[in-house]
Amino acid sequence: MKAIVIGVLGALFFSVTFVLNRSMELEGGSWAWSASLRYIFMLPILFIIVGYQQNVKPVILHMKKQPVPWLIWSTIGFGLFYAPLTLASIYGPGWLVAATFQITIIAGSLLVPFLNKMKKQAIPMQSIFISLIILAGVFIMQFEHASSVPLINIILCVVPLIISAFAYPLGNRKMMALVGGELNTFQRILGMTIASMPFWILISIFAMNAHGLPSENQLIQTFVVAISSGIIATALFFYATEIVQNSPQKLAGVEATQSGEVVFALIGEILLLSAPLPSLLSFAGIGLVTVGMLLHSIASAAGNRKTVPAVQRVSGDK
Repeated sequence: MKAIVIGVLGALFFSVTFVLNRSMELEGGSWAWSASLRYIFMLPILFIIVGYQQNVKPVILHMKKQPVPWLIWSTIGFGLFYAPLTLASIYGPGWLVAATFQITIIAGSLLVPFLNKMKKQAIPMQSIFISLIILAGVFIMQFEHASSVPLINIILCVVPLIISAFAYPLGNRKMMALVGGELNTFQRILGMTIASMPFWILISIFAMNAHGLPSENQLIQTFVVAISSGIIATALFFYATEIVQNSPQKLAGVEATQSGEVVFALIGEILLLSAPLPSLLSFAGIGLVTVGMLLHSIASAAGNRKTVPAVQRVSGDK
């Protein structure tokens, strides 16, 4: 249950991404600057955090040993996750982007058999069935959204989010396997930020050529996103997944906590951007997403209770 609580807290901080990305889009800011500046701002902050703990050298040494896997999985886990996510904010409100991104919960479950070649693991079917409830909620909300915007907008919103939804758990889990417990959460985030920097430099060059320099307000808002979502939320989520990384069902439960971002993003947009309330149909979709998250949490807690007697028998506890 500890991992679930940490995951929900991470969802709260991560929801800032959806609200502020939408805010910057409405103000005419470039999605490419919104994406790249987040990681550019994260880099010196992470160096300070990890450097204060005198833990930078192990990160560099680990990256030198396996530079290609670090580059590939960091670019997927950070680059192909966040750039499409930011691009999608052009075509839909933050709460809708957050809701559609919950496809990542199903993506995480579907990736299970392909992520560990040494240890055979089946797709956690219980998690898949629960995740279908979340997917139904996403479909309802996108269907409602489709009634008010052109079809091309729906496609340009959904397709990048599908890419993002698969890239995030894929990059995260591959990096967990690569690191193998040799680095802590902040060290892993620092390494992934460094390794994904070539991608963000390319995105920055595109942003400069296409849109010029970012505005002062966009700089401020992306800095807030870097702290809230890039540092705090990512650290919380990565820590939560590390706690339960050996249990596909519990891992699916932690990844399901991200659906809390939908509710947090909706509240944030209403309070900060004076966004209109969604329709009753969209609220029904949000309700399904929330129910799916709760069911994942319950299933994860039940799975945890089942493992307790076995652990007690091994340890000799009564």
